[in-house]
Amino acid sequence: MLQFPSVPVVSRLAPTPSGFLHLGNAVNFTLTWLLTRRAGGTLHLRIDDLDRARFRPAYLDNIFRTLEWLGLDYDQGPSGPAEFERYYSQQQRLAEYEAALQAARTAHPTLFYACRCSRTELARAAAPGGHYSGTCQTLGLPFEASGLAWRARVPPTTAIIWPDLAQGPQLVALAEELGDFVVRKKDGMAAYQVASVLDDQRLGVNFIVRGQDLRASTAAQLWLAEVLPGQAGFTRTQFLHHNLLLDAAGQKLSKSTQTSQQRGILAEGAAPQVVYRAVATLLGLPVGAGESLATLRAALPEQNSL
Repeated sequence: MLQFPSVPVVSRLAPTPSGFLHLGNAVNFTLTWLLTRRAGGTLHLRIDDLDRARFRPAYLDNIFRTLEWLGLDYDQGPSGPAEFERYYSQQQRLAEYEAALQAARTAHPTLFYACRCSRTELARAAAPGGHYSGTCQTLGLPFEASGLAWRARVPPTTAIIWPDLAQGPQLVALAEELGDFVVRKKDGMAAYQVASVLDDQRLGVNFIVRGQDLRASTAAQLWLAEVLPGQAGFTRTQFLHHNLLLDAAGQKLSKSTQTSQQRGILAEGAAPQVVYRAVATLLGLPVGAGESLATLRAALPEQNSL
């Protein structure tokens, strides 16, 4: 049974400009908007552009055009691509992320280790489940050397527990599901898990809506929040992990699998009702609730459960 977040609510839309936004992204954003507005909360637009190798101006522009097409407003964040690049890009906070990593390394000297493994080596030596096998864990490679990533040393028995608003009590065995994950990439930039925690804490976010495929990321971030100085407040975040939308082949929708012909939901969706109806289905709302944002809002019950 899906539970509504307790108020006051501060949430965010967190798209990445690494592909055109698809139906799954649009459903997540609409669901986040709907639940935040129902709670009278504050909604931020927080664009994650750390991965500049996959960044394209067309993808950044697509974010704003898709939100406009969906009719989703937000209270804080950039009004368009130019304002984002000038004032909101994560590229402007790289020093902040690096300082947090260095502080965590000082406070916990054995927490991280340097890793030289290439993509080919990672694929060849992957442990069961596909995560990192720990090849460099005991090598003592120098952190300051160029071309090395930093990994978090996740104890084998690490179990992360949280009360999920959609899935109920959750338990993730982090070492088994994700392994020793990267916190600093080979290019010297902080990895997604670190930047996401710091950005959400900076904005005061206390409610995050994600797909079930990101449960391991949630566990990693909850674990990191305990060791990154000043970030423990993240552990009080309310999470809602919703079911995934699948394509015709039964695979989850992903920007990483887009072909050059796929232009995302904005180009492929005849009208935003396809998104609203998918949200209504996820929420178990009556037929007809997904005809507009207004009918979605009106269909939500007043009590604290669906």
